[in-house]
Amino acid sequence: MTVLNRLSGGASLALPGGILILIVLMIVPVPAIVLDVSFVLNIALSVAILMAAMNATKPLDFSSFPSVLLFATLLRLALNVASTRVVLVHGHEGEAAAGMVIESFGAFLIGGNFAVGIFVFLILMIINMVVVTKGAGRVSEVSARFTLDALPGKQMAIDADLAAGLMTADEAKARRREVATEADFYGSMDGASKFVKGDAIAALLILGVNIIAGFCLGMISHGLSAGEAAQHYITLAIGDALVAQVPSLLLSIAAAVIVTRVSDQRDLAGQIGGQFATPSTWLPVAVVMGAIGMIPAMPQVIFLPAAGIAAWIWHALRKHANKPVVVIEPIAAELPDPGRIVLEDVSDHTLVTIELGYGLVQLVDERKGSPLIARITGVRKQLSQTFGFIVPQFRVRDALDMAPNDYRIVLGGVILGGATIRADRILAIDAGEARPTHSLRGDATRDPSFGCPALWIDPAARDHAVAEGFLTVDAGTVIATHLNQLLAERPQDLLGPDEVKTLIEGVKEHSSGLVETIHPAPLSLAAITRVLRALLEDGIPIGHPLPILASLSRGVMQTVDHDRLVELVRADLGPLIVGRICPPHERLPVLTLDAGLEAAIVQGMHDPVTGQPVIEPDLARMIGERVANLSASRGANAGPLALVVQPRARRVLAALLRMRAPSCLVISISELPPTQPIEVVDVIGAAPAAPSLPEPHIIESMDMAA
Repeated sequence: MTVLNRLSGGASLALPGGILILIVLMIVPVPAIVLDVSFVLNIALSVAILMAAMNATKPLDFSSFPSVLLFATLLRLALNVASTRVVLVHGHEGEAAAGMVIESFGAFLIGGNFAVGIFVFLILMIINMVVVTKGAGRVSEVSARFTLDALPGKQMAIDADLAAGLMTADEAKARRREVATEADFYGSMDGASKFVKGDAIAALLILGVNIIAGFCLGMISHGLSAGEAAQHYITLAIGDALVAQVPSLLLSIAAAVIVTRVSDQRDLAGQIGGQFATPSTWLPVAVVMGAIGMIPAMPQVIFLPAAGIAAWIWHALRKHANKPVVVIEPIAAELPDPGRIVLEDVSDHTLVTIELGYGLVQLVDERKGSPLIARITGVRKQLSQTFGFIVPQFRVRDALDMAPNDYRIVLGGVILGGATIRADRILAIDAGEARPTHSLRGDATRDPSFGCPALWIDPAARDHAVAEGFLTVDAGTVIATHLNQLLAERPQDLLGPDEVKTLIEGVKEHSSGLVETIHPAPLSLAAITRVLRALLEDGIPIGHPLPILASLSRGVMQTVDHDRLVELVRADLGPLIVGRICPPHERLPVLTLDAGLEAAIVQGMHDPVTGQPVIEPDLARMIGERVANLSASRGANAGPLALVVQPRARRVLAALLRMRAPSCLVISISELPPTQPIEVVDVIGAAPAAPSLPEPHIIESMDMAA
């Protein structure tokens, strides 16, 4: 470990040390031998970068290329500054004064003729700037723009696959990280391509400075003639420029290779070789080369051998393609057994399933953007935020036993609802704001979520429908809204031990002591799940688990019986329960039961299984109708009513009013905060004192012992 730590520490210091060396090369004069070594290292580095770019199977495999390109450009510019200093200071001493590398480039590549060197350098500059660098820069710009434009769609596709259960959360994180890295890479390459272009312009300017300054210094400071000054300084300047231009051209090619790569499992050589290994590619080459070679004015000694080589390649590739393929018989154990049935064939491990007829499959087609998957993902996120726990993933599948345009929503194998929709139409819903004399035409139907009258219209008539006061939604939104409505009514059915375990582990990271007081003893995971499901069934969200777990912690000190524990937790959460319908400074509209009626319920028949009171049908109908009428008479803008009863009667009355008057909150007297001001609206079951309802009286506080 000590050696590894030293190596990692040395690697972290290498980059700052390299930048410091570049600054030293620019400022401090260095001997010619140091320049020779640096030039050789620069060329080797450029070749290594080019090979790394060609061997990458996809652009992101060389994601550090923009930074590498920056530092390679800085190295070359630092060497240009150092070599310029040596050329101008020691150029009068001869061509060997600037080092052997510059001398060799000036003598061998251009034959000592500086005029030829200038033209060779200009040609290299044109190739680098006009062809390679400009093309790579344009490709980088277009790739960056299209990559950034496609980023939201890729993120939505990841969310859709995650919601459909096609990948795990870790795989989704890895794909999101890859998509973000890809966008950053192409954005960086768009700017990094300017480094190469700027480097080529800087090389041209440095060449001009070296020629003009060297010519002047040779004649003025060192007394050389014009021919001698040109011979010494211009030759060295051209050699210096060519030494720098060769690595620059290699880096430009590497940048062009990176930005023009298409993701493949092979490197660039394997990708190109595999795509040119088709026999039909080389037969036309052989025919064209042979036809040109038959022209009398053409050099047959070149064209005809080229045609023969192309024909030989075609024959070899064709022979290889016609070679019989050896098929390895699979092991018998690996062959699927048609008589074997596995659990995945008969069991659905997803809690919520959306089944579609074959006419609606286009709503989940990836080629059309999977509009339904994106909306279902949004519904799952919204429900998770509302309930306070992560809702299990949904599954979307086709069902051949359904009509083409039908869908149904299944929870745990039970069909919750469904409808018939039109995937190619828009649903215009009359939510009460549409004009009675509207001229909109379409197929009449009803909104499956709220039962409002609606029309299926053409997408082109959407603006017309909006102008007539209709609410317009597409088919995917219809399914997603229906799904949200059905699941919002039964959060307790979506909460399981896995979700509770995730919730407890999240709380344990910050309040481990609180969790240890209730789990794993005295409450098991199943017991905690049962309590939380009961709270959700009563409409109490668990998005803030700390006060709920704290109430559980206090409750288990008295009992671990489920029903009693739920009542203790509810009594502890009384301010939270009441605060959801009425602020603490306002009067809570309250209904109560007549003392005799409430005693009859509590002391009457009980269910032998649950131990809960059983209300007679006529009495239950009377209570339900009375509460529903009182709620309706208050108007839509008035706050909901609260029925305050004894703790033993709360559960059965809550189940009764959940169906007949769902807006009425049923609480026990122990759950009513002592400081909450109330307003008694009516006493159900009492004999009326007048033909009309009595005036409500205000009670600022209620005696808890009453």
